Amino acid sequence: MSTNVRPKPSPMATRDLGPAPEAQVARDLVKRGLMALPVALILGAIGWGWAGVTSVAYAYGLILINFVVAAALLGWAARISLGLLMGVCLFGFLVRMALITAAVLLVLDQPWVAPVPLGVTLIVTHLGLLFWETKFVSASLAFPGLKPSSEEQ
Repeated sequence: MSTNVRPKPSPMATRDLGPAPEAQVARDLVKRGLMALPVALILGAIGWGWAGVTSVAYAYGLILINFVVAAALLGWAARISLGLLMGVCLFGFLVRMALITAAVLLVLDQPWVAPVPLGVTLIVTHLGLLFWETKFVSASLAFPGLKPSSEEQ
């Protein structure tokens, strides 16, 4: 007497084959970051001259690359397993922060770098873009990623 009962899959082995909202959110973060960039460059120029401008631009590059890499890693991991996704979330964050730290330490003694606008831009822009984006991200399973606009619903 055989039964056709399948074992219940482990949540850690389950994978997400649905739409990947990570790329959509990362594109939106980059778009918003580029919208705010001119203001940040002007502030860097007013406070620190040319070194302020280049420091702000360097920090913005690091930030936007960080968001794109994070989205790519999370999208890749979600397709394999939720356990890998959790590991990539934690350890990917730690590795990316270490790489940003290394990128800052590599250029800190260069004449084109002003440490204050570089550091302030890294912290304020990372957090500012994330808080700004929370207004547009949907926490609904019906619309993963960005909230649909009123004409899309």
